Amino acid sequence: MTSDDPTPRPARLTAAAAVCAAEGLALVAGGLYMLVMGLFGEPGDSVSAETGGVTLLVLGVIPLAAARGLWLRRSWSRGPAIITQLIALIPAWTLLRASGPLIPLGIVLAAVAVTGLVLLVNPTTAKALGIGAQAR
Repeated sequence: MTSDDPTPRPARLTAAAAVCAAEGLALVAGGLYMLVMGLFGEPGDSVSAETGGVTLLVLGVIPLAAARGLWLRRSWSRGPAIITQLIALIPAWTLLRASGPLIPLGIVLAAVAVTGLVLLVNPTTAKALGIGAQAR
């Protein structure tokens, strides 16, 4: 199915696209922050900050592209979106095992990733993307 499909976009697909877009924007924002701090901040370990910033910027492109694909009902977009949610569970688990103020951040990240997974594996989402036997 493509974006010129006359049927309305299911709310679950819209929500999945929004989750992916939020994750992508968070990665881009974090990458920009690290990059700026590495370039203009205190000269501690600027190379690590710059490398980490560029890495986050590049990683942010994946969920943003997946979000756009989900919004436009491109079937290829579900794979990168699911992978993004699974990978997000790794830092969520690490944050949950930390102490202090990082635990609530881990809870939020885990909740977002699990929500994204539930939305993406839902049969309504698969059907809207033209994936699986039920879509035919």
